[in-house]
Amino acid sequence: MSALTVLALAVGFVLLIGGGEVLVRGAGGLAATLGISPLVVGLTVVAFATSAPEFAVSVDAALSGYPGLAVGNVVGSNIANILLILGLTAIVAPLVATSRIVRVDIPIMVLFSVVALLVALDGTISFLDGLLLFAGLVAYVVATIVISRKQDGGRAAAASEDPVGDGAGGGAARDAAAGDDAARDAAAGDDPAGGASAGETRSSGVASSHPVLVSSVFVVVGVALLVVGARLLVAAASDLASAWGMSDLVIGLTVVAVGTSLPEFATSVVAAIRGERDLAIGNIVGSNMFNIGAVLGMTSLITPIDVAPGAVRFDLPIMLAVSLALLPIAFTGMAIKRWEGLLFTGFYAAYVVYVVLQAADHDALDPFSAAMLWFVIPITALWLIGLATYELGLLRGRRQARARPVPAHDGATDTGTGGPG
Repeated sequence: MSALTVLALAVGFVLLIGGGEVLVRGAGGLAATLGISPLVVGLTVVAFATSAPEFAVSVDAALSGYPGLAVGNVVGSNIANILLILGLTAIVAPLVATSRIVRVDIPIMVLFSVVALLVALDGTISFLDGLLLFAGLVAYVVATIVISRKQDGGRAAAASEDPVGDGAGGGAARDAAAGDDAARDAAAGDDPAGGASAGETRSSGVASSHPVLVSSVFVVVGVALLVVGARLLVAAASDLASAWGMSDLVIGLTVVAVGTSLPEFATSVVAAIRGERDLAIGNIVGSNMFNIGAVLGMTSLITPIDVAPGAVRFDLPIMLAVSLALLPIAFTGMAIKRWEGLLFTGFYAAYVVYVVLQAADHDALDPFSAAMLWFVIPITALWLIGLATYELGLLRGRRQARARPVPAHDGATDTGTGGPG
C-alpha cells in the first residue's frame, strides 16, 4: 500500500463529506420553498442528498468492475446507518420517534430490505430487479410528499378557522400538540425546553430559506464533489483490497460503508443537537430506502450487479435483521434512548469484528460466531420482544382508560344538601 493510496483515500473521504454537506444545504433550501415538514424533508430530500455518496461510489464501482464493492457499500451503509449512526446520535441526544415513523416508514424500510434480499437470491440484480426497486422508491416519495402536503393544508385550514387561538377547537388542538411534544421529550429523557433550539433550527437549519439560485448552485457543487470523491475512494479501496488480501465486498462493507455514511452521521447529529430529532431518524430511515431503491436500483439499470454468495447468505439477511430490530427499539417509549444507542453501537462493533475475522479466516471466528449466535443475539431478541409487549400493554391500558364512561356527579352530594332542611 503506497502513500498515494492513503492520500487518495483521505482526500476521497474529505470530498465525500464536504460534498454531502454542501448538497444537504442546497437540497434543504430547495425543499423549504415547497413548504415540506422537517420529517418529510429528512425522509426524502435530505435522505437522497446524504445517499448521494453511496450512489456515486456504487455506480463507479460497478462500471469499474468491482460489483462486490457496489453491493457491499449499500448493504454496509444500511447496517452502519442504523447500528452506528443512529446509535452514536442517540448517545449524543435521545431521539424522538413519531407515530408516522413507527407505523409507516420503518415498516416500508423493512419491506425494501426484504425485496433487496429476494431479488439478490439468484446472484444478480438485473435491469428488471433495479426497475422494481426504483419504481417502489418513486411511489414511496410521491405518496409521502402528497400526503404531507394534504395534511399541512388541513392543519392550515383548521388554524385559519381559529386565527386568534381563543376558540375551543384551536386552543385545544394547540394544547394537545404541546402536550404530545412534551411527552415525547420526556420519553426521550430530555428537557422540553429544548423547543427553543428546535425553533432556531427551523429558521437557520436544514429547512431554512435560501434563494433558489444559491440552493441550486449548492446542489451542483455538492454533486461534483461527491463524484470526484467517489472515484478517488473506489480506486483507493480497490488498492487496499489487493494489498490486504481482502475481497472488495469486505472493503465495501467496512471502510467504504462507514466513509459514505459520514454525511448521514453529520446530518443526524446536528439535527438531534438542534432539536430536530424526528428529522434525525427520518434521515436514516429515508437514506436506507434510497440506498436500496435508488443506489442499487439505478446502478443495476446502468449495468447488472453480480452479488457474491456470501452477501446473500450473511450480509443481506443481517441488513434485514437490523431493519427489523429498529422497529421495537423505536416503538418502546416512542424514542431511541441512550442505552439503546449504546446497544446498537455495540452490535455494530461486533458485526465489524465478525466481518474482519471471516475475511482473515482467523481461529477466533468459530467461538465468536457461536457466542453471538447462541447467546447475545437470542437474549437481545427476547429482551426487545419483552419491551415491545410491555409497551403494547401500556397502550392497551391507556385506550381502555379513555374508553371508560365518566361517572355522573350528584349535585346534592356536591353541595352537602342531600337531606331535607
